[in-house]
Amino acid sequence: MASPRLETCCPNRDAATQLVLTFQPEVFCAVCLGSASAGLLLSVLQLLPKRGQGTRKIPKASSSSTTTTTLLLISACDILGSLGIIFRSTVWLGFPGFVANISMVNGTDVWPAAFCVGSAMWIQLSYSAGFWWLFCYAVDSYLVVRRSAGLSTMVLYHMMTWGLAILFCVEGIAMLYYPSVSSCENGLEHAIPHYVTTYVPLVIVLMVNPILFNRTVSAVASLLKERQGIYTENERRLGTEIKVRFFKIMLVVTVCWSSNIINEGLLFYLEMQPDISGSLLKNVRNTAVITWIIMGVLNPMQGFLFTLAFYGWTGWKLDLQWRKREIPWESMSTSADAENACALPSGNFANFLDSKKATVVPNHQTDETLSMLSQGYLGSDDRLTRNSPVYQDW
Repeated sequence: MASPRLETCCPNRDAATQLVLTFQPEVFCAVCLGSASAGLLLSVLQLLPKRGQGTRKIPKASSSSTTTTTLLLISACDILGSLGIIFRSTVWLGFPGFVANISMVNGTDVWPAAFCVGSAMWIQLSYSAGFWWLFCYAVDSYLVVRRSAGLSTMVLYHMMTWGLAILFCVEGIAMLYYPSVSSCENGLEHAIPHYVTTYVPLVIVLMVNPILFNRTVSAVASLLKERQGIYTENERRLGTEIKVRFFKIMLVVTVCWSSNIINEGLLFYLEMQPDISGSLLKNVRNTAVITWIIMGVLNPMQGFLFTLAFYGWTGWKLDLQWRKREIPWESMSTSADAENACALPSGNFANFLDSKKATVVPNHQTDETLSMLSQGYLGSDDRLTRNSPVYQDW
């Protein structure tokens, strides 16, 4: 689970944090370990090559393949986060004496605190980077449809995503443990900056991504109209599928992380009370504990749920034989480059106008873009590439 409460490796924890950390810690660690293990295995199963399908490799850089690469990086961040949760939960369950030294005042052993801080930073950095990549995915989807993305965009995404994730993580940890681990969290001036840096990427995804997805869907509708001059049922069907895919992505984020926001709000409310053990606060304490357990279940499952939203269920039939597979988008790009080197057929280009100037884009590139937005990988779903009326008409 990714919560700032688990990153407070301070002996002098506040009463609200102590409430959730001391509530059945063995059960909670077992829940986190089971959920993270299941999510990791299912995510890897989803990403492994299947019989009759192309392998999921990172394609060569292009304005439309950036979206595909971003999806793989989102899944990679979730897998790293699950590995961190598995490692931390395993140590907590297997070495209870070692973990007990984390909250020991004036302890001489620095390894428990180092383990607590290190594992917490690993998990926070992984999930924060995943949120930033998800934000970049929303931005890139809109730019690709608007035909504004360039070959250098992926480098900028890497710089922004990993740079912001590392900056926020280091800044939050430094503020929390200043001047030392043994004297941290003596006041809200230590804790609040850490919580802000933890939840800022999540809040940005929840608030900004829906706006970008909505603008992308509108741009897709305009793109389809400009292709043929009309907006038929086939175009409407493809636009609806892209809209549903964006809805699934935001649904996963909301389901997996809304419990974190609720839990954090309840714990901050308890912190402001003079005595959190009062009978009037019993329902608040119970709700905080329930949402705490729910977080342990849903947070590690985000990676698997994202793969379902990105690609759908890919099946159980693995294809682990080593062979060189031709990736559809690469063959398409290669054939297109060969055609462009010889001649420029007038029937294979369509004019698209952006806000300032008109650009010329091949039809196959538009098909590739729309396919990636609706399914993630060109050729990964037979419904769109072979049997779909949309592509049959195109």
